[in-house]
Amino acid sequence: MRTKTVMLIAGAALALSAVPAWAHHAFAAEFDAKKPLHFEGTVTKVELINPHAWIHVEVKGTEGMASGEWMVEAGSPNVLLRRGFTKQTVAPGTQVVIDGYQSKDGSNRMNGRDITLPNGQKLFLGSQGTGAPTDGPGPGRHH
Repeated sequence: MRTKTVMLIAGAALALSAVPAWAHHAFAAEFDAKKPLHFEGTVTKVELINPHAWIHVEVKGTEGMASGEWMVEAGSPNVLLRRGFTKQTVAPGTQVVIDGYQSKDGSNRMNGRDITLPNGQKLFLGSQGTGAPTDGPGPGRHH
């Protein structure tokens, strides 16, 4: 009886510990590595929420790029804070340059790789271990 109870508790603990890993998506599930984006815009809102921070950027339409508000997914708030990123770093009204990858559903949503601030400082926005590309600028970038 005691062994059965221990096994039941161990099984439940294992099942519950798998939920956070299952809930965290891989890059390839939502974003297209073959659709890199590069644009300039104005920050309208910053959400430092788990599991990923979101930066909302107003973009004026350019060739091949829809105008409007874009949602840029970034790494976890804790990781971003350790990299020097705060709500004050990219306060609403800040002009930024964003590099990242388009969402597979074609909406105004992307996975951010880098953000360049007005002073030229570049911060890495990505999450490590998600399968996101880490290559530099390449063909297919939109300007």
